[in-house]
Amino acid sequence: MADNEARNEQAVAEAQRESGQEAQQQQQQQQRPAAPQVVVDDSQAHSAYANFARVMATPEEVIIDFGLNPQPFAPGPQTVKVAQRLIMNFYTAKRLLAALQMTIQRHEAAFGPVELDVRRRANLQR
Repeated sequence: MADNEARNEQAVAEAQRESGQEAQQQQQQQQRPAAPQVVVDDSQAHSAYANFARVMATPEEVIIDFGLNPQPFAPGPQTVKVAQRLIMNFYTAKRLLAALQMTIQRHEAAFGPVELDVRRRANLQR
């Protein structure tokens, strides 16, 4: 009988600890500020196609130039006109990197690997 009472007391103590932990978790969740909701207005956005990108950096910023190379496989020197230039801080650049990585991973999971070697890509399409 003493064993039963001891087990009951342990069970009650355990239940109290668990309910205390649950209450603490709920309180912590309530104290966390809600994530800000971002509404994107793209009504003034300019769209452009790019098959060329150049990335440069300063100690404070990342600079990405986008352009169109009309003959990417032509021999000899080529001039690519930069159509868009994005300048961002390294925090934004790192978030962009993560978003691009996630997007490429999803695409490759659905459609297979994205081959960067043009010669291999041409052989795969035959």
